[in-house]
Amino acid sequence: MSAVGTLAFDEYGRPFIIIKDQDKKSRVSGLDALKQHILAAKAVSNTLRTSLGPNGLDKMMVNQDGEVTVTNDGATILSMMDVEHQVAKLMVELSKSQDDEIGDGTTGVVVLAGALLEQAEQLLDRGIHPIRIADGYSQAARVAVEHLDKIGDSFPVDPNNTEPLVQTAMTTLGSKVITRCHRQMAEIAVNAILTVADMERKDVDFELIKVEGKVGGKLEDTQLIKGVVVDKEFSHPQMPKVVQDARLAVLTCPFEPPKPKTKHKLDVTSVDDYKALQKYEKDKFIEMITQIKQTGANIAICQWGFDDEANHLLLQNELPAVRWVGGPEIELIAIATGGRIVPRFSELTSEKLGFAGIVREVSFGTTKDKMLIIEQCKNSRAVTIFIRGGNKMIIEEAKRSLHDALCVIRNLIRDNRVVYGGGAAEISCALAVNEAADKCPSLEQYAMRAFADALEVIPMSLAENSGMNPIQTMAEIRAKQLKENNPALGIDCMQNGTSDMKKQHVIETLIGKKQQISLATQVVKMILKIDDIRKPGEIED
Repeated sequence: MSAVGTLAFDEYGRPFIIIKDQDKKSRVSGLDALKQHILAAKAVSNTLRTSLGPNGLDKMMVNQDGEVTVTNDGATILSMMDVEHQVAKLMVELSKSQDDEIGDGTTGVVVLAGALLEQAEQLLDRGIHPIRIADGYSQAARVAVEHLDKIGDSFPVDPNNTEPLVQTAMTTLGSKVITRCHRQMAEIAVNAILTVADMERKDVDFELIKVEGKVGGKLEDTQLIKGVVVDKEFSHPQMPKVVQDARLAVLTCPFEPPKPKTKHKLDVTSVDDYKALQKYEKDKFIEMITQIKQTGANIAICQWGFDDEANHLLLQNELPAVRWVGGPEIELIAIATGGRIVPRFSELTSEKLGFAGIVREVSFGTTKDKMLIIEQCKNSRAVTIFIRGGNKMIIEEAKRSLHDALCVIRNLIRDNRVVYGGGAAEISCALAVNEAADKCPSLEQYAMRAFADALEVIPMSLAENSGMNPIQTMAEIRAKQLKENNPALGIDCMQNGTSDMKKQHVIETLIGKKQQISLATQVVKMILKIDDIRKPGEIED
């Protein structure tokens, strides 16, 4: 039985369904449904259009708890938008796919998909069937991706010469809030990736890069620490603040006497019993501390807490300890120091200890916030980017921006080919698609030209967001590209006096640009093939 209908029987005993509020139900299908889907997708796309490029505007989102997020990262904006329409949700998924796969270009991919749908709407009005439009878009996307291979420049990924990588990271960070110190941030991102990168396999393990933030100080105080930063302090204020040549016991067992695993309760009826119990506890603590010290450890990292008595005994026995260290941090400390996580005291041996050159506790500003820094680790490939900023919002946006930059450099290690930004690659692809459309004898040529027009929306949006006349600027650059046959000519958003993006060092990864065009085309084709949406429980009689 459905939530919206009632089952009844006619005089012959045949069942039929009576739908509630049938007079108010309206079904939209066919071309009208397609138009509604396109409208919903365009609404999402137009929201992001103003955030594109270095001069793009930021969006402020407030969640149910009243927390404010200010960002111009497409994936973040869409993930926080409360989207009801099913097709608009597809656009959110599109942005998320780009973010998961490439990390950068999350705004551009949604803007491109919106432009493709806008062009498709005009073709539908001219009576072209949606399947023919989808086929034309597929052909055009293939031409564009092949053209990107032709115009892509090979790029030196050399750990000894990081300048080209820094320039690429700066392009990514140029449109972010942290742009005022974006060279420093780009260098931090490049150094972090090169430290953990496996050059032979051409891959980067993001698990080895941790991004921590602490309110206070300024963005310029952000630093890369070759080790692990833990938002904890030594368990006792009188413990030493610096431990040289640290040998770490990484424990996930509770630092307390074993409890009897029975359902019986323990009644203490006299002072002597209580003292005996207290002595048993103390002896157990001393036994645990002795076990740790016998292995040669001089610092204990514990996932669980321990009480004041244990803390005092640790101090007396000169064994610095850290308590309540979370699971992910424990794992990272174990990876970085080359130690093994020990689940029981009986299993602790000297072979399972981790090694670090120095473990130090640092405090910040007037708030006296304390953190632990574990450096000169055995496995030097684990790094932490430690961000400082005036408030939580700035730190969160810096984390998102650095994630994009890290992803871009990782992509360059995977595939070291690049294209030029500022809309240059899109204009060049649009010209190639138009040329291919002229050679196409079938109806798909209209869809291919529409695809070329949609590609030009990206440079036009960049020009518009930079306060230029979009159509005039776009026409000039297109004519210039045709005349000089230079695919590096784009929109001079920063008013640097040259539209040659190669000279301006505005660089994007080829793999990212290909993914952008392919993903946008796939989602648009999917939307063009939907001519009806049924809500859960809706039934037609």
